[in-house]
Amino acid sequence: MHIPIFQDILILLGFSVLIVFVLQKLKLPSIIGFLLTGVIIGPNALSLITKVEEVEILSEIGVILLLFVIGMELSIKQLMSIRKTVFIGGFFQVAVTVAVSALVYNLLGFAWNESVFVGFLFSLSSTAIVLKTLQDRNEISSAHARNALAVLIFQDIIVVPMMLVTPMIAGQSTDIVMSIVSLLVKSVVVVALTYVSARYIVPKLLHAVAKTNSKELFILVTITLCFVIAFMTSEIGLSLALGAFIAGLIVSESEYSHQATSVILPFRELFTSFFFVSVGMLLDLSFFLNHIPVILLLVLVVLIIKSTIAAAAMAILKYPAKTSILTGLALFQVGEFAFILSKVGIEFNLLSVETNQYFLSVSIVSMMITPFVIIFSGTIADKLIAFAHKLGVKPKAEPEFDIPEAINDSLENHLVIIGYGINGSNLAKAAAASNIPYAVIEMNPETVRREKAKGVPIIFGDATEDHILETVNISSARAVVIAISDNSATKNVVRNVRSYSDSLYLVVRTRFVKETPELVALGADEVIPEEFETSIQIFSRVLQNFLVPEDEIEMHIEKIRGDNYQLFKGELKRPKTVNSNNLSDFNITCLRITADSSEYLGKPIKELNLRGKYGVNILSIKRDDKMLEIIDPEETLKQNDLIYILGNNSKIQQFHKMVK
Repeated sequence: MHIPIFQDILILLGFSVLIVFVLQKLKLPSIIGFLLTGVIIGPNALSLITKVEEVEILSEIGVILLLFVIGMELSIKQLMSIRKTVFIGGFFQVAVTVAVSALVYNLLGFAWNESVFVGFLFSLSSTAIVLKTLQDRNEISSAHARNALAVLIFQDIIVVPMMLVTPMIAGQSTDIVMSIVSLLVKSVVVVALTYVSARYIVPKLLHAVAKTNSKELFILVTITLCFVIAFMTSEIGLSLALGAFIAGLIVSESEYSHQATSVILPFRELFTSFFFVSVGMLLDLSFFLNHIPVILLLVLVVLIIKSTIAAAAMAILKYPAKTSILTGLALFQVGEFAFILSKVGIEFNLLSVETNQYFLSVSIVSMMITPFVIIFSGTIADKLIAFAHKLGVKPKAEPEFDIPEAINDSLENHLVIIGYGINGSNLAKAAAASNIPYAVIEMNPETVRREKAKGVPIIFGDATEDHILETVNISSARAVVIAISDNSATKNVVRNVRSYSDSLYLVVRTRFVKETPELVALGADEVIPEEFETSIQIFSRVLQNFLVPEDEIEMHIEKIRGDNYQLFKGELKRPKTVNSNNLSDFNITCLRITADSSEYLGKPIKELNLRGKYGVNILSIKRDDKMLEIIDPEETLKQNDLIYILGNNSKIQQFHKMVK
């Protein structure tokens, strides 16, 4: 059976793959490739797509999923922290842009009602492109990204009243007051339902689903929640995209938001590509080529005016100069909801065919250059600030406001624990006692809920998913311990972790010795078989890798033994702390000089002759929280000094016994 939409999708994907591949080779953003694909295959160029309406429906799904993911990466608490920016900053940006655009258009000889409507169109920015670009650049948690999101949320809200007002400014008789009152009532109901759902309903639902351990059911429930809430908000007169964002906020209040994000991301990437292609299809290439000088001039004017107004809105809210400029540059383009609004304007004769083509051309060109403007926005902001200094103006340069950050923004040089059974929990306790920053990934919903309530930095998620590893900032981790019982999953996690970093210290727990060679071949630095060693070996190796003093490590070991956890066999082998594949016999470790080390106290290091007697070298000394990195031969060792020594493992063991 021949289905025409399949042929269109094949053409769309085929051209997208080819064009995006070429642009990636040129290190250009993929969004540009999708927009170009739409221009080329659209009805105004090669006319290869016949089912334009179906493609537009697929593109709507892309926008819904994009806003859903953005909502999940925020929280209601974080949203409340930017409420001033949403309502004050957003209102200022929209109102001033409408006023300035309407004034300019009116001065060109057009009627006031047409001018105000054109102001409506140019006041709206592209939620999809701005947020996608900022996400791709890992800037979604930055201050200017939060500000941009706040303004975009207000724009998504205000577009509905704009649609209600349009018939009135066109001279059509309608009961606008009742429509607005009805909309306000519905909005209050939506806010109330959002709060109740986020606080009481959805977390319990996702917890019950997670307990089934069915990935398919989890995906199905997550997507259903998104579409149901988006549909409900659409039915009461709000936008689908706003509903999807609200759905994301609701899910974000549960501990399963990270896993939900990881399962949605592949769908989002596919459908948002349809959106950008559908936008490109709107461009009339012949009109664009015939009027290109005017269009480019209009794009420049829009860039300057909208960026300035949005930056001024942030300045009014007392954000630093650079943050304000970055926010303004991110919001200069004309957005996708303006396309929907323009159709209403054409229906009520507020937009001529020629004006609509100018509007579409300016909108699409502004969208296409948005990634480039955002890429260079930091440089532009610095130059503008430097120019202001030359003029004697000193822009506000205080530290940016504290904005709640996700776990992946705050962790660095930390430990990641995958699996929170006996091994994982013991390691977490030892890390906490030694003030080592750590994060835990766990798939048991009961464990996550219980430990999160205790303050453990734990998230629910599958470590084979890229998004979950990115959430705990795996690329900046110092060590990773995989302590799960599924050998197949363990191998997948090892591969995934190593795809992010070849240098971090990777320890793997496994059940049987026979599984060790394959895990080492995949990239594990240490493999601890359960039938041979236990969690004592795991956390002692990790703590020594973090240069925790030997006496503290032994204290932790004794604590575990005191709790009757003695499953290990054989004598505990002192692990290597820091080693090199090329210098495997030379290691660095940390020892404490105690009162029992009287032979070494108060004597110059040169007289101790540690290299001659024991074959070890002192690299540095930590004394009273101060690190002595340059060791003078006359320096003496004092009680409670932490010494960092270099030598082969056997020599370090010998010296350790002497110090004790």
